[in-house]
Amino acid sequence: MGTSDEEIDRLLGKLTPRARALLLDGATTWRTRAEPALGLRELVMSDGPAGVRGEAWDERDTSVLLPSASALAATWDEPLVESLGGLLAAEARRKGVDVLLAPTLNLHRSPLGGRHFECFSEDPELTGRIGAAFVRGVQAHGVAATAKHYVANDSETDRLTVDVRVGERALREVYLAPFEAAVAAGVRLVMAGYNAVDGTTMTASDLLTDPLKGEWGFDGVVVSDWGAVRTTVDTARAGLDVAMPGPDSPWGEALARAVADGVVPEAAVDDKVRRLLRLAAWVGALGEREAPGGGGPRVVSGGGGPREVPGGGGPRVVSGGGGPREVPGGGGAREAPGGGGPRGGDPHPSAPRPTVAPEGRALARRAVAAGSVLLANRGVLPLDPAGLRTVAVIGAHAARTRTQGGGSAGVFPLDEVSVLDGIRDALRGQARVVHVPGPRPDGPAPPLDHDACTDPRSGLPGVLLRMLDADGRELYAERRRGGRLLEPRLVPGAHTVEISARLRPRTAGRWTLGVAGFGRMSLVLDGRPLLAGDFPPPTDDPAVVHVNPPGQYAEADLAVGQDALLVARRELAPGTGRATVVSAAPPAPDTAASLADAARAAAAADAAIVVVGTTEHGECEGYDRTALALGGAQDALVRAVAAGNPRTVAVVNSGGPVELPWRDNVGAVLLAWFPGQESGGGLADVLFGHTEPGGRLPTTWPAVLADAPVTRTRPADGRLHYDEGLHIGHRGWLRHGRTPAYWFGHGLGYTAWAYEELAVPPQARAGDDLTVRVRVRNTGARSGREVVQVYLSRSESAVERPVRWFAGYAAVRARPGETVTATVRVPARALRHWCVEERAWRTEEGHWRVLAGRSAGEVPLAADLEVRGPGAG
Repeated sequence: MGTSDEEIDRLLGKLTPRARALLLDGATTWRTRAEPALGLRELVMSDGPAGVRGEAWDERDTSVLLPSASALAATWDEPLVESLGGLLAAEARRKGVDVLLAPTLNLHRSPLGGRHFECFSEDPELTGRIGAAFVRGVQAHGVAATAKHYVANDSETDRLTVDVRVGERALREVYLAPFEAAVAAGVRLVMAGYNAVDGTTMTASDLLTDPLKGEWGFDGVVVSDWGAVRTTVDTARAGLDVAMPGPDSPWGEALARAVADGVVPEAAVDDKVRRLLRLAAWVGALGEREAPGGGGPRVVSGGGGPREVPGGGGPRVVSGGGGPREVPGGGGAREAPGGGGPRGGDPHPSAPRPTVAPEGRALARRAVAAGSVLLANRGVLPLDPAGLRTVAVIGAHAARTRTQGGGSAGVFPLDEVSVLDGIRDALRGQARVVHVPGPRPDGPAPPLDHDACTDPRSGLPGVLLRMLDADGRELYAERRRGGRLLEPRLVPGAHTVEISARLRPRTAGRWTLGVAGFGRMSLVLDGRPLLAGDFPPPTDDPAVVHVNPPGQYAEADLAVGQDALLVARRELAPGTGRATVVSAAPPAPDTAASLADAARAAAAADAAIVVVGTTEHGECEGYDRTALALGGAQDALVRAVAAGNPRTVAVVNSGGPVELPWRDNVGAVLLAWFPGQESGGGLADVLFGHTEPGGRLPTTWPAVLADAPVTRTRPADGRLHYDEGLHIGHRGWLRHGRTPAYWFGHGLGYTAWAYEELAVPPQARAGDDLTVRVRVRNTGARSGREVVQVYLSRSESAVERPVRWFAGYAAVRARPGETVTATVRVPARALRHWCVEERAWRTEEGHWRVLAGRSAGEVPLAADLEVRGPGAG
């Protein structure tokens, strides 16, 4: 079916004003509404910056898990990010998803931001370029991408209500810039955030109209963040197009009445519906026609060729734009009152579906190496396997590598390769690998895992999930893989979630046992109550209620060889969700003894690799961090290992900056980020020299938190003032004259480079892009890749400016001794500023300085540039 404006208007004319209004909120948690009169099916949406979860939180419905967004930005490799976007699009099509709720284009304003891992960078230019590549990659395969969270939603504290106060120049030049780049790349949706900006909540903000739809010409759909619409009229009169989730949103019937009463103009609703229909046509969801007989297959003609769709509740086979996919039928999930997820028939498969082809795994593994950042190297890396007899791999994170951040973007990978497993695979048959866990990292007890317990009914690994009615009668039961169950299936009469497991302790002593959720909860061990109480939610933040509820804990003595039955219950009540998490942690080992074991193992090895990192509760949606320290035990572990072996590599497993007080004491520091499911293989490729560490920092890392220019993420009286203006990230460090641990753009490879010449045109015209050429020479002993970065400065400016700011980059490769020239395009926007008085973009004429180098703090080359007016010859 065509998507011309005339065709859209013809379809619009088939609907009454009420029917149009009712199209604009969700049918379910993850689906928009269908309209048979138009041949419009539901559009399926899914979270997905690092993987495509689909419509349900179920560990049996697995997904490919890529490195975190911060790791993708660290690649400084737009073609690779495009390819990874294509991999996510293939996952989306496999799961029947039309709209991927990614990328996240908010900035690393402060190192304390709890959701750093899901955002690309501190810099608007780099974020815009990587984000645009992600959008292109996803949308090239017929899946719509979503730029989120518009705008200035850069921290988590009070994120549902915070009013961000930001100056107009900073808003335009810094925070809106990545979204403008996404619109220029053709992004199909923009998500309005929870927060307010300058007194107006984003779902009702004029910023949705201008610059987004007006100045930038965005013709796609503006969708709300989930639950961000709290009122009807002001949000409907604004530029918001779709309110999610449904079916009980403040739009729906309330919006239809507001239109009938003339409070919301029909023309405003018509524009929203037109945008929704254009999106539906683009993804192939518009134009369904029933075949004769009514109950047989429907032939669907939109967006990439015909499709056959069964008329009943079975799967739909869809062929548009990227091969066949299976789409669950039956109308999708329904949300229970106060719930927050699907209900109805069991939509979850009983066994994992294949998730990713071998070439997809290879691409994910390549991304791990491409994004890993070698922060420091004193001749230790790469390790030569031929010279190794014993390698000590130390740290809890080595065996349980943290592959993703916490929150709504979480997925369930079919398989995860830990750092330890990757090293063992790489050295199999060549060297002995010894693992010592060291002290336990700080943090709460982890959810029960299938290898630590059994289902008490079947005796198989995992837990038993039961849904009970108000009288305690079993409504259904099923074995699940682990103790983190965020969406237990609801059935009529459901009253209580029960999770039971038979613990099989491998360590004797005092265990920490817990249950997380809200409402009335209890925890019983072998018939003995451990805790019971009513635990109301302190917030309505969906990430806390439905994904990361806090735990309640008790202690109990367990013995090796004596199984123990643990039973957790929580009652279901409106507003409390249904996420239920059961956890267990053995007694913490003695810290001094653990450190001594680690030091001995390191001293006895030819090389030591110590892995340290953050915990889920340290980097998670819904919470900002309060410190950057990894904790005394982990810092002591690195120091002990380094003291035992000078050939120590410290691998840092975090999504954002952490303090590394021992960084000068180890042989090398390798930043792994949250590296996704192929973490171990990709990092082993780097450690043993099969590939270079390709990453460069997308964010400046402080030595200590107190040095960071921007540390405030907590609102005062509901407001969060961005008093630093333009000066976030490296701009702030330069403004304050401070030196960080590692600058934006920093990262080492396995060779060395000399920066020899910078060639800049003597003059440039305002409004034109600028081409800069930088000659570099590979002075090392192996081939390598260098990311050549260009910065601008203007000391004699009539407006406030950073000391210097990032303007562009290009990556080059060269063999040993080879000279190569990097051609860097500096876009015209890098030279312009927003004139508040004229409410327009302006470029100053006169003298500018162009600088080139390896990072924001290392720019050895500089040249002058004269900028003339747009009409100058």
